[in-house]
Amino acid sequence: MERKSRYICQTCGYDSPKWLGRCPNCESWNTLVEELVSSTKMGKIAVRGSAPVPITGVAVESKPRILTDLKEFDRVLGGGIVKGSLVLIGGDPGIGKSTLVSQATHRIAKSGMRVLYISGEESTQQIKLRARRIGAADCEQLIVLSETNVDLIWESMKKVKPSVAVIDSIQTTYSPDLNGAPGSVGQVRECGSSFLRIAKSEGITIFLVGHVTKRGVVAGPRTLEHMVDTVLYLEGDLHHQYRILRTTKNRFGSTNEIGVFEMTEEGLIEVENPSQVFLEERSSHAPGSAVIATMEGTRPLLVQVQALVSPTTYGIPQRVATGTDYKRLSMLLAVLERRVGLKRIGNHDIFVNVAGGIRIDEPAVDLGEVCAIASSLRDTPIDPNTVLIGEVGLSGEVRAVSHLHKRLGEAQKLGFMKCIVPYHNLKGRRLAMNIQTIDVKEVTEALRIVL
Repeated sequence: MERKSRYICQTCGYDSPKWLGRCPNCESWNTLVEELVSSTKMGKIAVRGSAPVPITGVAVESKPRILTDLKEFDRVLGGGIVKGSLVLIGGDPGIGKSTLVSQATHRIAKSGMRVLYISGEESTQQIKLRARRIGAADCEQLIVLSETNVDLIWESMKKVKPSVAVIDSIQTTYSPDLNGAPGSVGQVRECGSSFLRIAKSEGITIFLVGHVTKRGVVAGPRTLEHMVDTVLYLEGDLHHQYRILRTTKNRFGSTNEIGVFEMTEEGLIEVENPSQVFLEERSSHAPGSAVIATMEGTRPLLVQVQALVSPTTYGIPQRVATGTDYKRLSMLLAVLERRVGLKRIGNHDIFVNVAGGIRIDEPAVDLGEVCAIASSLRDTPIDPNTVLIGEVGLSGEVRAVSHLHKRLGEAQKLGFMKCIVPYHNLKGRRLAMNIQTIDVKEVTEALRIVL
């Protein structure tokens, strides 16, 4: 079998026939590593051939999704697990990825389906100890294996014939056809491709667990995210108990869905009302605090935006954004200074934080941010029973947002009495809801109402 040497970027997977000091694709320095690659791309895993057919002649079976009985997990997947799909779950080391898949696969096994849990990081005894701690070690349909060779894993799958398999983690597996170390770009790419062929040819749902780098991407090539059907990220602060499972790609459902869990000694517990959790510790009469309604996929969430404006003690004022986009914050500050007339804002340090550890990129939170900043600057609190919704344009106008009824319904459910909304969402119409809605056209109108 002919082999040849290639230089692979360990950050982005760029392939070069010669060594380069700087990767032309991601511009990282000293990341190209020599790897021996095989001319045989398919490895030892056999696949069945197929013939091209007209799309009208393709038979589609309506098979129900596999439910894990973890409602937050099923929500993020789009309503359950699709048979034969390849799912990547990424996250920081120690964030709870193995705990999450252990709980999900245990519930699948309890329903009567056979599950194969393959770990390259733990022995079978260690797998059982962790499973026992979270109450997931009492089902014979859950079969465990400690192995890293992808060919031996395939042999085990043929013997066990599972409905669902877990690879924990993809960075520990390797193909003997390649000389690269486990976790290298070549190995991750080849192993991911092998598991893709297994999932599609055998109809086995495979979960790939992957660690992320300091830059927040799955270690290995981005082509791993490209080849899988669904990409999930488990986010959160290791020093806080809440974890957010977010989908960034889903061929069988909507993207940007989130599931909220609480990390406990017994494992991850679903949070049925995230809005209440994110707001339960807020100070109701502190300046610089505003409640906003955002959408995460199809789910409305109420979160608290905090702002602190303080005279700068340094030469250059600081601008810090946590949980929100920094460039968007800079734009909103320019609107406040130029269109609203808050001239003093230029020589103040400004800190904006989204409480609860959640990150928001939706423009509908703009109005809440500018009101929180103005509240802190004027040292005047915002009415704690008010929710703010609206996108802010460069001219200081408040622009319409989507899914207003869902946002208002969530605010009404939590007992809020008043909501500031964009004028063009209502245009003078009244809604049949038990919450007062005040429509505004410009930021200055909203500030006069809330401050």
